[in-house]
Amino acid sequence: MTRHYGMDWLRIGAFALLIVYHVGMVFVPWNFHVKSLHVADWATLPMLATNAWRLTLLFVVSGYASRALLARSPSVGRFFANRCIRLLVPLAFGIAVIVPPQPWVELVTRHGYAGDYWTFWSRDYFRFATLGGIMLPTWNHLWFVVYLWVYTVALTIGVGLVRSDRLQALFDRVFGGALVLVLPTLWLVFVHGWWFRMVGESQALLGDWIAHVTYFPAFLFGFGLARSEPAMAAIVRWWKVAGAVALIGYAVVIGVELWPGGNGPPRWAYAPYGAAHALEQWGAIVALIGIAEVYWNRDHRLRPMLTEAVFPFYIVHQTIIVLVMYALLPAGLPGAVEFVLILAATMAGCVVFYRVGRRVPLLRALIGLRPDLRRAPPIL
Repeated sequence: MTRHYGMDWLRIGAFALLIVYHVGMVFVPWNFHVKSLHVADWATLPMLATNAWRLTLLFVVSGYASRALLARSPSVGRFFANRCIRLLVPLAFGIAVIVPPQPWVELVTRHGYAGDYWTFWSRDYFRFATLGGIMLPTWNHLWFVVYLWVYTVALTIGVGLVRSDRLQALFDRVFGGALVLVLPTLWLVFVHGWWFRMVGESQALLGDWIAHVTYFPAFLFGFGLARSEPAMAAIVRWWKVAGAVALIGYAVVIGVELWPGGNGPPRWAYAPYGAAHALEQWGAIVALIGIAEVYWNRDHRLRPMLTEAVFPFYIVHQTIIVLVMYALLPAGLPGAVEFVLILAATMAGCVVFYRVGRRVPLLRALIGLRPDLRRAPPIL
């Protein structure tokens, strides 16, 4: 497989958007670990512009990257071992070291927890029970890594059992035309408009069926797309239509969100809302992949560094957001100033975390980076 620079840029952009989105979570009335004093309902409107598709896109891109990694691996077993190291080691480090400040801040600001951070981490965090309604220890935003590893396990088993190009040929035939837009959209309309209508994700892995029936097919789609010229060509043909579909879906979502009256929309609006969510979800993904293929499939000197940095940024960013917002609460700053300061501090903290971690051989695996082969001993 040749490297698709457009998908690299799409992955970089998706994780960058994730950071901005989580900064926004401080200012919207949705559940989050810490809240600004300037929570505003209107802030949900720009958040909803990406809410439908941002995570699904990450799983599509992850499936695409998994196919590339498998193609470069000498065996399926080596592929799986590599993915376990690159996912489970940072996950364990994140749960034990990076994530704990988030539930501590939440307990202090919402539940009156009186202990300092060391007391929390040493006595309460590893209790394997709930405290203030929060299950501890927790993976919080690192749930994505958990799901990605579970889907990789399923993918590895499937690849090991099915050693044939027939499934790829079937993928090419099915998604080599307009069905690349229509078929996944119909599935998502069924999921959000009927099967799991107005059901949210738990991000707890077990029982989180609305997430699995959405993200696992997206992951498999990305895996198949990585070796499918017909499907990519179809995306290029249909990406403008897909973009228009996404905008229509977003308009309907906003219309329902802005329903007049204080009691919210009536129950009959739930199904159209779910269907509109699905239209925005897959329409945006097809449009973005099409844009990546047509306009972004070219290299740049910053791409290798950014491609490597996005995973360490993802690991640490939410903890920085929560801690910075917690530190800013006593100052009573205007909301716009808080947003700028949190975003700037998060980006600076992520850069420091990445640059320090990549220079220390023992830390590289903990933050999701490959070993530095220039320093590492040869593998026999």
